[in-house]
Amino acid sequence: MLYHYTDFAAFDGIIRCGELRLNNILNMNDASEMRLFMNGICRAVCEKLRKNDALEKSRKLEAFFRKEMEEEFHYSAYAACFSRYRDDASQWERYGHLGQGVCIAFHEDLMQRMMGGFVSLQKVFYQKDMRGHRIADELYRLVKGSPAFSEELPHLQELMNDAWVQSAAFKHPSFAGEREVRLVVSPFISDEFTIEPRYHVTAERIKKYYPLDLNRLCARLNKRLADLVGGIIIGPTSSQSLPILQDYLMDCGRPMLKNKISMSECPLRRPTS
Repeated sequence: MLYHYTDFAAFDGIIRCGELRLNNILNMNDASEMRLFMNGICRAVCEKLRKNDALEKSRKLEAFFRKEMEEEFHYSAYAACFSRYRDDASQWERYGHLGQGVCIAFHEDLMQRMMGGFVSLQKVFYQKDMRGHRIADELYRLVKGSPAFSEELPHLQELMNDAWVQSAAFKHPSFAGEREVRLVVSPFISDEFTIEPRYHVTAERIKKYYPLDLNRLCARLNKRLADLVGGIIIGPTSSQSLPILQDYLMDCGRPMLKNKISMSECPLRRPTS
């Protein structure tokens, strides 16, 4: 199972509407998102260039990366996040509305079968050192083998696009305890990306997201959303009534989920007023 911790407003969007929101990775809780990987690739390649007396190429490549990083919003990936941990205290606190929310369990094998095209299910890696990564090796060979560095080098932009896509699967090692898996889209890489963005407006700000139609993805496999959902866990500090949640599932056309509800056994302390 993959576990998605959230609040009840987002739960309603997923269960009643069959819509999973993919949010901008740059706005997530790791402030180094995407930059961690890109900076690591830059360091790895430039370090190797300097060791091989290609100092001018190293300087120009660093300047090129700085310019690319200024355009990071253009390269933003959007994701929905899952953990391999069931009923986990840190997940409840960080993502489950301080335990007052809900956790939805999804069958990983079925979700994997649903993915394809511009949507992928990615394991998250927790590392800063990108030496030995495929992209670092390919970029080094490209730059070292050229007479001089230029932004017009053949395949350079393809490699950079690939790097931005890969960057969505790397987080700072201090987050390793989350055991995260991400459902990711990178809208900038494909002219065939047809999902229209939406905007969530609150009193404080406007957030951009992409809605993923779970009903449609399930239908491709002759499945229903209730087949994808393996369980629903009510948060350890939630005041949610079990009978009301069961009525809700019946009334929004998800009766098969009625008997998949459980209460959290995590002894997380309730927030004090």
